[in-house]
Amino acid sequence: METKTKKPRKQRKRLYQAPSHRRWRFLSAPLSDELRARYGTRSIPVRTGDTVRVMRGDHKGFEGKVSRVDRKKYRISIEGLTREKVDGTPIQVLIHPSKVEIIRLNLDDKWRREILERRGASKAKTIEGAELMEAKTESAVESGGV
Repeated sequence: METKTKKPRKQRKRLYQAPSHRRWRFLSAPLSDELRARYGTRSIPVRTGDTVRVMRGDHKGFEGKVSRVDRKKYRISIEGLTREKVDGTPIQVLIHPSKVEIIRLNLDDKWRREILERRGASKAKTIEGAELMEAKTESAVESGGV
């Protein structure tokens, strides 16, 4: 998402005061290398049902399904990732989505599939355009035009 200001203070303010229907975009996580190659996009917002791997922090390496996405706190909870309180009751550990990597996508939703197709198509157009420009440059160099 493009910000309209360079000032960190205003960026933080917009982050904390964002309405719920815009917050899901901030909850994006990077895709694994295989998914990145397959879908032609670097990251996508996390959804319930995605399988993720924790890449940072005390729980690094833990894999599990996303059980909850908390838009208010900008955190996600993963099935099986818990800690014990002092009295012994287990609670979910909340993790920021930028600290996880999506390793399997939940594609039950047709809109999400369309988003991935659209992003992949735009990526393919960019690659085709770059190859076309490269070919034009090579032909110009060979003909002595440049």
